[in-house]
Amino acid sequence: MDFGFTREDEDFRGEVRAWLAAHTGSPSDRRAWERTLGAAGWIGLGWGEGGYGNRTATLTQQVVWAEEYARSAAPPRSGHIGENLLAPTLLAHGTDEQKSRFLPPIAAGEELWCQGYSEPGAGSDLAGIRTAAVREPDGRTYRVTGQKIWTSLAHEADWGFVLARTEPGSVRHHGLTFLLVPMDQPGRIEVRPIRQMTGTSDFNEVFFDGAHAGHVVGGEGDGWRVAMSLLGFERGVSTLAQQIGFAEELAGVVRAAVASGAVHDPVVRERLVRQWAELRTMRWNALRTLGSSGDGGAPSVAKLLWAGWHQRLGELAVLVRGAAAGVGPADWSAPAPYELDAAQHLFLFSRADTIYGGSDQIQRTIIAERVLGLPREPKGAV
Repeated sequence: MDFGFTREDEDFRGEVRAWLAAHTGSPSDRRAWERTLGAAGWIGLGWGEGGYGNRTATLTQQVVWAEEYARSAAPPRSGHIGENLLAPTLLAHGTDEQKSRFLPPIAAGEELWCQGYSEPGAGSDLAGIRTAAVREPDGRTYRVTGQKIWTSLAHEADWGFVLARTEPGSVRHHGLTFLLVPMDQPGRIEVRPIRQMTGTSDFNEVFFDGAHAGHVVGGEGDGWRVAMSLLGFERGVSTLAQQIGFAEELAGVVRAAVASGAVHDPVVRERLVRQWAELRTMRWNALRTLGSSGDGGAPSVAKLLWAGWHQRLGELAVLVRGAAAGVGPADWSAPAPYELDAAQHLFLFSRADTIYGGSDQIQRTIIAERVLGLPREPKGAV
């Protein structure tokens, strides 16, 4: 099978590189950068012809954009949740009114989104959520009450898509509804950043106390089907871009191994070669499944592969540096109790890779039951 890029793809690559080189570093913050991307039409390349203010690109050109973005010094994206998760979900399940209302601001980089799925006690077990939504007397809006956790970028988001239980007494995946909730509701929504081992706070707790929600995607009670459809959009192009970053991290670990002399240890050399070979295998697997919608286990297989790989790379990053890996790059100070270099950050952050986005145990259960057809795992009493 030929995975090469066409002449048109390479011409597109040149255009992308030139634009990124000319614009990277100009905005002062991440929200301004989203607006810069939106003004040039770079948000929503995979949405197709819709008149939402975005460019259109073939699947291979989307790969080119993602790869070149990962290679550039461009800032981390704040709008990827709206662009890559909500937008495809609206295109598949939303009404024309919802598409017209929400897709143009996402394409323009004007509205940022967060995802309200995980809850305390129901992290990877999405069917165990308890956040409730009660229909208002007007019959069009809901009041949402409950708590979400590990909500990425909720402190920056203008809107959130929230999975809530709208049928009292329902259990598991029944009675769930996919709601769109404005986040600017003082007194009704509280966002609390969670400080991680790395010292940063990318994730948040979100508390809903009668928050208003006026948009339902897919119909009341159909939230599970919509939510599962959304999770399927997390593979493919974004996985290939992620692997570009992985390759750069691996190159840094190799350089550190050479600098410290650890590369002369045959065990370390074997681990470095294994990391390289496994990364190449992940790339070919991602290309093999790119654009495929018939393999229900592909997202779980991809998650299992990259999560474990990245975690092992983090361990290797500190191993090759020896005792020096335990020393920070700057002296302690009260405003910054500790600082981390790239290898230390990689080691600490990657500890969560096998948990967030669906733990390894959940991914294996999905593969066992939905792909291999094994008996379903017994569930505890509800």
